[in-house]
Amino acid sequence: MTRELEPWRFMKGDVALRLTRGGCARWPEVVLLCFTGWVVLYAGRAVLGPVQAVLGREWGVGRAALGLASSVFFFGYAAMQVPAGLLADRWGPRRLLVGGLVAFAGATALRGAAGSFPAFLAAGALAGLAQGTYYPSQFAISSAALPVERRSFGSAIIYSGMAVGTSVGYVLGGLGARSGAWRMPFVALVVPVLLVAALLGSRLPQPEVPDRARHRDDARRCPGGSGPGIGAFGSAGGSVLSGRLVLAYALNLACLFPFFMLLSWLPYYLECERGFGPWTASLVASLAPWASIPSSLAVSLLGDRLRDRLAPLRVTLPLAAVAVLAMPFLESRTALLGALVLYGLVGKSVSDPLLVARVADLAPPGRLATALGLLNFSGMLASVAAPYVAGLLAASTGSLAASFVLAGAVLGMGALAVLIPWPSAGRGRGRGATAAG
Repeated sequence: MTRELEPWRFMKGDVALRLTRGGCARWPEVVLLCFTGWVVLYAGRAVLGPVQAVLGREWGVGRAALGLASSVFFFGYAAMQVPAGLLADRWGPRRLLVGGLVAFAGATALRGAAGSFPAFLAAGALAGLAQGTYYPSQFAISSAALPVERRSFGSAIIYSGMAVGTSVGYVLGGLGARSGAWRMPFVALVVPVLLVAALLGSRLPQPEVPDRARHRDDARRCPGGSGPGIGAFGSAGGSVLSGRLVLAYALNLACLFPFFMLLSWLPYYLECERGFGPWTASLVASLAPWASIPSSLAVSLLGDRLRDRLAPLRVTLPLAAVAVLAMPFLESRTALLGALVLYGLVGKSVSDPLLVARVADLAPPGRLATALGLLNFSGMLASVAAPYVAGLLAASTGSLAASFVLAGAVLGMGALAVLIPWPSAGRGRGRGATAAG
């Protein structure tokens, strides 16, 4: 039976998080709404990859500069994660989420209208800042709404919107590259983003903002930022920089480095180094996101059933590292397609919902959005570095092959880290507590 979001109260320690009545009343509806937001946002990310070659020819920029076009977007996105989490915890996530979507629509229009490469970079940075409000706000709402025994699975459904959006962006960008009109995909996304913003603003529930007077009292009792209950990163129930949470943040960075290298460069690599046509390269690149949807749902169900969010990753992460490392060395197109599908089955989209659920299990009272913002910030550090570093390696070596090796090695380090026994989460912290490993 589904739960009503009104009037139950989500208890973590002495902090009550009440989901106020919105237009929807059941957690599956919350999941579906959050899914639609990621579809349009990830389409806005992925649309750049297929049009990079056309854009580069029009403005006469090389691979390193094209990598910078992705990196500035993710720099803005990463820079917004912690501030967005703090603002969502203080003022409530729904209005921040909706405002960010509207701002992203405006920045996307500016990208499509840019008259020079520097203007395109500036619009990309604004788009990253705007999109950066969504992750901590959205997962704060959905993690509170989801029953703990469905937290990984519900997050996986939401994350599948990223895979769908990536594929939509690749196809839309491929159409633009095929016609030589690289601006068209950006302009085409503006209205869908605004429609989704209106839908989420009218239908999503709004978690109640914790009592700010009580938090001010906590701060006065613990001046100077040391001890429980103080500062932006601490509360009476613990710190968002505890050892177990920091390990989750670091693992997220390792998982996302290869993903963002592929997101930024895979269509270009397939077209310019493997001989695929622009349209075919976009379709081939979309295989991995589609393959990730059923596997992420299945693995997340397993993580919920085992009550150990990390157990599945001890199998999937080594396989994902092997798939990325193998791609540049596979001469057969069929084998390359197989490696792409394997990465989709065991890569980033599998790890994401498990790590979100783990952080939600471990987050201290009143700091859920902040902890989620830090989780995504760690991953976004990889998103800033990966596209530009890959472009630099390609410029210096004449091929993107070295970038695949680097990305696979980073993911391999994450695979080694997850094989180390991590402290268990413990029990007894209200509805948010689990025995998750």
